[in-house]
Amino acid sequence: MIDWDDVRYFLAVARGGSVRAAAGRLGVNHSTVLRRIAQLEERLGAQMFEKQPSGYRLTSAGEEVLDLASQMEASSHQLETRIFGRDQSARGLLRVTLPPFLATHLLMPDLADFARLHPDIEMEILSSGEVANLTNRDADVAIRIVADRKTLPLNLYGLKGPELFSGVYMSRDRLAAWRTGAPDPVRWIVIDNHGIPDWAREGEIHTTGVPFRTPDAETQIVAAQQGIGMTKLPCFVGDTDPLLVRVPGTDLPMHGTLWLLTQGEARKTKRVRLFTEFVSRRLGAYAPLLAGLSVSGG
Repeated sequence: MIDWDDVRYFLAVARGGSVRAAAGRLGVNHSTVLRRIAQLEERLGAQMFEKQPSGYRLTSAGEEVLDLASQMEASSHQLETRIFGRDQSARGLLRVTLPPFLATHLLMPDLADFARLHPDIEMEILSSGEVANLTNRDADVAIRIVADRKTLPLNLYGLKGPELFSGVYMSRDRLAAWRTGAPDPVRWIVIDNHGIPDWAREGEIHTTGVPFRTPDAETQIVAAQQGIGMTKLPCFVGDTDPLLVRVPGTDLPMHGTLWLLTQGEARKTKRVRLFTEFVSRRLGAYAPLLAGLSVSGG
């Protein structure tokens, strides 16, 4: 009989293209992956991969196994989610994934309230900008900023939330210094590899220096607080920070719409329903803040 765990390792190598990638995805060491693949090949009496300089390539036998293994995986996930969906107790593990900004600057007090209301629900908060795979049960609920509803996978159930707007912010002190003619450069603070937008060079308050880059969102905020320059932030972050102010002459572009996403059978469980209903109400109350309507620029 084929060991399903061996099939999982096979799929990880086939999809990742290398033993190293598979080991990283599965959280095991290199030798464990090789041992599992060898066990599967011995059981089936065929070689699954050819090792090439560019990575591991499926053999013809491996191609056949990949199709069947993918079907096995889909059946396994369907069985798991159906059993999970019948669980109507307000207890057990609830995995929630959401962007870091939403977790640390908006919803953590609400998550704390939910945890106090439901002490038997074990919560795991996955604060990440990456899209968790709800079908594979990497998470039970995903709170995501969606620019286009058509991009939502058809197999996910979506509960629409408020619209989210962004603004351009800088330190209050730096703005005051700019207005008195301070010579220090105003940099554009970015957390990606994009350059300085054209409009940021041309406005009433404009960039006068090279960019300041950081891969970390919290560092982005602190850099703005320290007067390094100006940066784009969600309104619910910038408007609530007493050290920051909206840059005069800039508008509030729509960032996207918040959605609470769940998967088929999983959304029927009591703990998932309790959570989505609770957070949906809280997000609705935050709508003015998320739209940048709670304060005026200055």
